[in-house]
Amino acid sequence: MTQSTQEKPNKAVETPEGHNAYPHLLQPLDLGFTTLKNRVLMGSMHTGLEDRARDYHKLAAYFARRAEGEVGLMVTGGITPNIRAWLSPFSGFLKYRFQVKRHTLVTRAVHTAGGKICMQILHAGRYGYHPFSVAPSAIQSPITPFKPEALTSRGVEKQLRDYVNTALLAQEAGYDGVEIMGSEGYLINEFLAKRTNKRQDEWGGPYAHRMRFALDVTERVRQAVGPEFIIIFRLSMLDLVHEGSTWDEIVALGKRLQALGVTLINTGIGWHESRVPTIATLVPRAGFAWVTERMKRALDIPLIATNRINDPAVAEHIIASGQADMVSMARPFLADPDFVKKARLGLPQRINTCIACNQACLDHVFRKQRATCLVNPLACYETEYTVKPTDKPQKIAVVGAGPAGMSAAKTLAERGHKVTLFEASDELGGQFKLAANIPGKAEFENTIRYFREEMQRFGVDMRLNTTATTEALKNFDQVVLATGVKPRVPPIPGIDHPKVIVYNDLVAGRREAGQKVAIIGAGGIGFDVAELLSESNPAVYEDPQEFCREWGIDPEVKTEGGLTETRHSPSPREIWLLQRKTTKPGKTLGKTTGWIHRLSLRKRGVKTLTGVQYEKIDDAGLHLIKDEKPLLLPVDNVIVCAGQESVRDLLPVLPDDLPVHVIGGADKAGELDAKRAIRQGTLLGLRL
Repeated sequence: MTQSTQEKPNKAVETPEGHNAYPHLLQPLDLGFTTLKNRVLMGSMHTGLEDRARDYHKLAAYFARRAEGEVGLMVTGGITPNIRAWLSPFSGFLKYRFQVKRHTLVTRAVHTAGGKICMQILHAGRYGYHPFSVAPSAIQSPITPFKPEALTSRGVEKQLRDYVNTALLAQEAGYDGVEIMGSEGYLINEFLAKRTNKRQDEWGGPYAHRMRFALDVTERVRQAVGPEFIIIFRLSMLDLVHEGSTWDEIVALGKRLQALGVTLINTGIGWHESRVPTIATLVPRAGFAWVTERMKRALDIPLIATNRINDPAVAEHIIASGQADMVSMARPFLADPDFVKKARLGLPQRINTCIACNQACLDHVFRKQRATCLVNPLACYETEYTVKPTDKPQKIAVVGAGPAGMSAAKTLAERGHKVTLFEASDELGGQFKLAANIPGKAEFENTIRYFREEMQRFGVDMRLNTTATTEALKNFDQVVLATGVKPRVPPIPGIDHPKVIVYNDLVAGRREAGQKVAIIGAGGIGFDVAELLSESNPAVYEDPQEFCREWGIDPEVKTEGGLTETRHSPSPREIWLLQRKTTKPGKTLGKTTGWIHRLSLRKRGVKTLTGVQYEKIDDAGLHLIKDEKPLLLPVDNVIVCAGQESVRDLLPVLPDDLPVHVIGGADKAGELDAKRAIRQGTLLGLRL
């Protein structure tokens, strides 16, 4: 049973408020031989379920759940046409007829749920994380350990035949179409760019030759599948790497693709090796819609805008203003499979908004783990976790309204338990609320908004400014302790000096820092505090033009790859980011976002020191030992970001016969981990 078909308690009543709030977004799109129910594409995203035949029933449930949520068209994660094209060893590929059967599980489930789905054909090229990779030229990528083998002319022809074969098998499996992956630095993109194509034969040299591979793939696939089959081409409209394509080249390719019978052109932004953020939460919403808008002036077929679109109002504006004909969202459908349905019902406040953190989706995939979602841990686990009404409703107290407490309270109440949530402060969110004050993390407020709406909807008694007492908790059947963490203050001589500020007081605005600052601790919190103190241009997180200036993107795309000089605003403060360990600062940051934070701070002039010992803090500043030599940092303030400790004050005084469940930071402090906290709260809520 998928989550959407489950029975739910009667208290969850839908209250539509405005059925026509997004008329352009929800308008059907006529493709000639078929019609899409709305202008929303669920973009391709690897989940890990594509890679094993035994997981295709899970993949089918995952896509069917999104089809039930009324998305207009979906695209699978990348399926390669042969082993040489693998993303990594044993990743999903479709070359043989016996493999069709597993894919029919997906297409039948989606069609039964009233949806449409295309299969993405992706050839990894030099991005293949294995020793069998092939590419136009034998040039190793900076993000893989293997040098690819340069394709011979016969090898190129074999890859073309395999593209066609895979498209035909996808058609046989019941897909409504295919997406040809021509962006992000994969094989087709590698043929197009001077950066990776150094050939001197008919497949290299002038652009007319470099684009031949993309055109031949498209032409042969269209001839093979016939006219009534969707072909999406994912066109790299902004490479964001040196020696990438120019705008004139991109437009020329787009026009040729249109003439060859492509149904839709999807926007690709950046290569994986690019040093420009393209999907992280610090990127402005719809920050690259201007690229699609430029291409629309040159083409007549429908174009799809993509990247950092996570709100129906933003998506509506893109369509209504003519920037694109469709919008692509991938991670937002991990966060909420009912995104489109809630928009249609006029309930945008109930959407579980994607916060673009990458922590449970892309970071998982790059670690060879199954993708899921920080704010929705049920994603990609549709066959394993379901929200079922409880047979025995109980009175349950949840103490602490951080991510763990909110997710537990929401899930318990959704199942029919009578839940009371105690929070000593006057706000929901805990450390998550604090994190929302960090530049580039304003999206975190949406998660708090979502949980607040859901808890109200399911009747949670939210008691803010209320400390849970032992006496009060005795009246409950069970207690969930989600009391979170408190900052760890290291025993450094002078730690009580007026110069010292603990991070939570700084981030909450209770204390202000001076012009010279030392930050003790270079983990996630230390980097967040450094971002906060070094930021001088907050518009960069909301204004695409400011973002382009900051990160060196040429809005006219006159240069090869669309890059120009970066103009990072210097820090208004002199900042030292310190750690005891000798390892690279920020080693614990997210795999797909850590580089952004390190690069951003470096460009702002933040200094890092590793392998230091803290001697003392006094009027002169912070005294250190570095490389066995004394070092004084004459700072105005020392910010303590030295980790956290669990808060379990209630645990020793609760009655022995009262069932108590400890989750979130109260269970394990360490690095602040909202992903684990929300997952713990949700799974506990499903279990009790």
